Amino acid sequence: MDTNILLESGTNELEILEFALGRNRYGINVAKIREILSYQPVTPIPHANPSVEGIFMPRDVMITVINLKRCIGIDDDEKEGLFIITNFNKLNIAFHVDEVIGIHRVSWEDIIKPDSTINSDDGGVSTGVVKLDDNLVVILDFERIVTDISPETGLKTSEVDDYEGRDRSDHPILIAEDSPLLSKLITECLKKAGYSKQIVTANGQEAWDKICDFRRKGTLDDMVHCIITDIEMPIMDGHRLTKLVKSDDGLKDIPLVIFSSLVNDEMRRKGEQLGANAQLTKPEIGNLVDTIDKLVDYDLGE
Repeated sequence: MDTNILLESGTNELEILEFALGRNRYGINVAKIREILSYQPVTPIPHANPSVEGIFMPRDVMITVINLKRCIGIDDDEKEGLFIITNFNKLNIAFHVDEVIGIHRVSWEDIIKPDSTINSDDGGVSTGVVKLDDNLVVILDFERIVTDISPETGLKTSEVDDYEGRDRSDHPILIAEDSPLLSKLITECLKKAGYSKQIVTANGQEAWDKICDFRRKGTLDDMVHCIITDIEMPIMDGHRLTKLVKSDDGLKDIPLVIFSSLVNDEMRRKGEQLGANAQLTKPEIGNLVDTIDKLVDYDLGE
């Protein structure tokens, strides 16, 4: 299946690949997908996590295979199915699924954020739900699934230990991040690095509303010295937020950093076209602090 579907940058749309696990329908952002392959035998790894089937090597690249049914508690009937080969956070991982249904173009406005009855801050593996052809499709949090299996692939919070003791409270930061867990980790890391003045929002729309409110009150210069945004967020994504900020003559000089698991070559080109000042993958929290330091110091002529 060809997943190389190009979307115009900043339109607040995404492509969802719908797939089946048993009788249930799930989704993944096409931007995470490299290719889809027919099932291939894998080599088991001793003492691996139960959700890890093993490894295989298509085209001389070793890839870990994760059984998605086992991850989310569906009975594994060992169908051959398909491998969805993904790339995010600089990792190549295959997810074993039963069947691929198709690709749908949707707006982030159509994706419903799961409430706390479905997703707790520390346990949920769904980033949203969308209705497609009268079916409710659950968009899975693949980053969370991988981090739960292999915690060392997650945010490397120890990278900011060397920044402790600084005071950067005169540089307020606006953050747009929909994952409660990642939002908490990012804000704690930035506080440790001295950036104690933060405004935290759950998506691009909330961040944009804050920016507009500050501008209306005449306090924008005092309240926002830098913007950090994820890409994948319900209601308004990070690319749309970037486009709104960087196409506005009164806002375009505010430094904006895209901090996302989706910063691959294609996404980097889109971010550059939209005017992002920097783009980093989510494990690189130390690089994020360095980047903010340079951007806000340069912006204020320090």
